[in-house]
Amino acid sequence: MTQGSTNQGSTILLVDDHAIVREGYRSLLQKQPRLEVVAEASDGAAAYRLYKETRPDLVIMDLTMPGFGGVEAIKRIRQWDPAARILVFTMHQNAAYAVQAIRAGARGYVTKSSPPEALVRAVFEVLQGEIAFSADIDHELALSRVADTPAATDLLSPREFEILRLLLAERSTEDIAEILHLSPKTVANTRYLIKSKLGVASDIELVLVALRQGILGEPILGKSILGES
Repeated sequence: MTQGSTNQGSTILLVDDHAIVREGYRSLLQKQPRLEVVAEASDGAAAYRLYKETRPDLVIMDLTMPGFGGVEAIKRIRQWDPAARILVFTMHQNAAYAVQAIRAGARGYVTKSSPPEALVRAVFEVLQGEIAFSADIDHELALSRVADTPAATDLLSPREFEILRLLLAERSTEDIAEILHLSPKTVANTRYLIKSKLGVASDIELVLVALRQGILGEPILGKSILGES
């Protein structure tokens, strides 16, 4: 598929589950020359559908949304269109999320704590075929590269990371299977594989690993993840 040029004008799909946040992005971006927001989505499934309908030059993608999240949406969009240009714009100031987003196919990662000009700069850099990171996540990635041992979650594939995220959000095996259009057996097997890769034997240990890695801001001791073996 042919991607647009910033000289001719570029189209953008905004993906975020908060309408007021999307409104702010849209206002900021449409003040820039040659940028047009042509569609908006509030979850990963809608983002995937709208990408195929509108074929924008750039997707600006949040990561944590209802249903399947941004990492899974990035992976699906890139499978459908390997040339898709996707820029993550998220609250997650964590190298683990950035690594998984880039593995899934994102071309940039900007945190929502960054100044507005950082997002605008990243938009044009990704449209020009470059990789773009905000300063804070660039710092986090640099620290992770020089760490004595890699983060445990770096061992996970984007699909495994998304299933882990849904488990930590207290989704049951059946819920995850429905969200990702997988069989419950596949989800259960992946859950076992995640534990094996992370070197944990129980769901409580899985939560503790997520806390240490910064994937989980605070303990989620809900009935789903801790109610299953």
